[in-house]
Amino acid sequence: MKKLVVLSILVSFIFSCDDTDDFNREVELTGTWKLVELYSDPGDGSGKFNRVNSEKVFIFKEDGTLTSNGSICEIDNVIGVPSSGTFSSEDLTFRSSDCSNPDYDYEFTKSGDIITIFYFCFEGCGAKFKKQ
Repeated sequence: MKKLVVLSILVSFIFSCDDTDDFNREVELTGTWKLVELYSDPGDGSGKFNRVNSEKVFIFKEDGTLTSNGSICEIDNVIGVPSSGTFSSEDLTFRSSDCSNPDYDYEFTKSGDIITIFYFCFEGCGAKFKKQ
């Protein structure tokens, strides 16, 4: 009987756990996102994301504007020359008059607390930002 009670408690505990974890939970796009990885490919498909130590951030604001302490148009981890633009949380795109093509919509993906931006370049390049 004691084993049955313990088993019942254990089964109840398992089924009461939430299926969502930090990776799958919905994270609000607005807020500060810090650069954590850069992707580069030498042109042969062997590229990968590599961790970076950077203070570069993207700040998505509720009014649809995007600001950064670096370029939002270039794949780099350089800070110092701020830039800004607008974004669409529905389309997951942003654009900026600071970019060489101000009408180009940069696309990004959002998965949990990570956004990934793939920039236009021949070899393949991108950046990952983590929600702060």
